[in-house]
Amino acid sequence: MSDVKAIDTLVDRFKDLKKEIGKIIIGQDEVIEQIIISIFSGGHALLIGVPGLAKTLMVNTVAQTLGLDFKRIQFTPDLMPSDIVGSEILDENRSFKFLKGPVFSNIILADEINRTPPKTQAALLEAMQEKAVTVAGKQYKLNAPYFVLATQNPIEQEGTYPLPEAQLDRFMFAINLSYPTYEEEVRIVKATTADTKTTVNALFTAEDIVSYQQLIRRIPVADNVIEYAVKLVAKTRPDSTAAPQIVKDYIDWGAGPRASQNLILAAKAHAAMQGKYSPDIENVQAVAQGILGHRLIKNYKAEAEGLTLQDIIKSLL
Repeated sequence: MSDVKAIDTLVDRFKDLKKEIGKIIIGQDEVIEQIIISIFSGGHALLIGVPGLAKTLMVNTVAQTLGLDFKRIQFTPDLMPSDIVGSEILDENRSFKFLKGPVFSNIILADEINRTPPKTQAALLEAMQEKAVTVAGKQYKLNAPYFVLATQNPIEQEGTYPLPEAQLDRFMFAINLSYPTYEEEVRIVKATTADTKTTVNALFTAEDIVSYQQLIRRIPVADNVIEYAVKLVAKTRPDSTAAPQIVKDYIDWGAGPRASQNLILAAKAHAAMQGKYSPDIENVQAVAQGILGHRLIKNYKAEAEGLTLQDIIKSLL
């Protein structure tokens, strides 16, 4: 199948996928789209929202519709790195044997990732970046495709450990979940309080997703689109000559080169899902909030004046 035909097919399959997820998840279309873009781009996503917004259910449903293995890790203050990656045990023959942890799956739901200490959070770093884990000096490759979808509660700060900047940067998207609309909430209550059980079908296989990831990387991008993405990221850095006054006044640290890479990869996936054979500047702008929001650090002046990162990013587009 040619790449053009494959993109045409992907558009239809993407519509079917959203429809299938919609059987369980009501509303949150933009959130679901960003999760799917992240998966088809080979990236990881951080879901930020208050309890009860179906973050866990959403990840579980996405995993089922994509036909992928799914494991959930509930992060707690006493969780150890070996609880995630696995550990060596003595078998009946008195020899060491590696017992794989839950990280060995296609989709990992890292539930409330900020509830565990940095030592345990760091156990995911190698898995997220290298798609492998090292135990007792031996490296074990993870199954492809591999994604970490983490959730974080933005309200409760007691007993939490904020994610280090190095780990935040590993997430392609930080996706903010908002409350449902009145109409959506009525539908949610009707659907979840009745004696009916809805099931979803797997529309993809792991091999399909890997092939679509390769297809998205093959999509050509015009130089002006790449230059726009790189300039946009440069504008977020206060010490850059490209930075506007709003960034110099309100931002302490800007985004790094990984943001530029992710902008282009996500723009390619966003364009492909719309049936476009090459992304344009509009596609970069469509994914900018989710990719840049968690990579910028506001200063105290921005906090005092109630300026949000969304406002600052919007002014840069």
